[in-house]
Amino acid sequence: MPDQNPRQRAWVEVSPAAIKANAGALCQHLTPGAELMAVVKADGYGHGAVTVANAALDGGATSLGVATLQEGLELRHSGLKAPILLLSNLCDPEELRTCLEWQLMPTLSSLGDAKLCHALAEDSGRRFKVQLKIDTGMSRLGCALDDGAETTQAIQRLKNLVLEGIYSHLACADDRNMTVTQQQQQRFQSVLEALPQRGHGLCRHLANSAGTLLEPNLHYDMVRVGLALYGHSPASHLSDVVPLRSALAVRAKVTLIREIQAGTGVSYGHQYISPHARRLAVVAIGYADGVVRALSGQIDALHCDKRLPQVGAITMDQLLIDATDAPDLHPGSIVTLLGRDQNVEITPQNWSDRCQSIPWEILCGFKHRLPRVEV
Repeated sequence: MPDQNPRQRAWVEVSPAAIKANAGALCQHLTPGAELMAVVKADGYGHGAVTVANAALDGGATSLGVATLQEGLELRHSGLKAPILLLSNLCDPEELRTCLEWQLMPTLSSLGDAKLCHALAEDSGRRFKVQLKIDTGMSRLGCALDDGAETTQAIQRLKNLVLEGIYSHLACADDRNMTVTQQQQQRFQSVLEALPQRGHGLCRHLANSAGTLLEPNLHYDMVRVGLALYGHSPASHLSDVVPLRSALAVRAKVTLIREIQAGTGVSYGHQYISPHARRLAVVAIGYADGVVRALSGQIDALHCDKRLPQVGAITMDQLLIDATDAPDLHPGSIVTLLGRDQNVEITPQNWSDRCQSIPWEILCGFKHRLPRVEV
């Protein structure tokens, strides 16, 4: 069987150096004493969770955040020893027992969650590290605000549990209007102030990427950073706060060049009818790889600093670009769909603006049939 070339068709390039540099820049931005949790859920936002975790820890992160048990186990199986917080709720005793065995910290949203974890720990003869989430305005996971202080102290009395942290999540930190964010912080603070010594001794954390860039007083003991770690600002007004480098590029090869005449329909549905004779390049990537079909006719590909417009409907495995102004483009040439090509860059925000999405969804959308190549 021939060797599998990861650059045979289309691929995602990931720069661990950029991740490390972003982690370092974010750490320098934090208030003294605050630590950085690298959020590497969803396979490190499509970059590769193990790659990102190692690079972020090298850059100064002290802990890792994931969404699922399997994501946490992947990191442990790779040999990573750093603290890992599961940001989603687990309710199955076997899954929680696995967390205990592999030293993964589950998120608790109630005293009932805590008692289940305590019983499992008691049976095993070990102590179970956990964290408590408070709902301050997301209306998603977390203990009810009015029960926050009482639940915190009740958990601390359970001898087989170690309450490592207390946290909440901001809903609107990327909004220029800070009303909701300030309200959430006040609610979180009210829980802390109802605790002995205002919760000192617990790791208190509230800020996501936007909160981290927005206000130093949101940093507390730790921040949980996802999007910014990968080199992207969560909002335009926060883009210059910390120097960040994009860590991902999507590239693909041209497989065919063809000439068409004026009036020729292109791709499914003939959404594009060529107004003039054109030179088209077929590129080996499509919506099954994560290039959203809703972007048809709205994006460019880069080649030697030239922007070449994509034309016609994006199909499952292929798309077409107008190469009329790129006579040096030929079968085997590489084009960049996302990321930097020499001096020009296409960002996830560029794509998300055109298909009513968000950069997070764009980055998480690249399928695993696209090999990840570290550069």
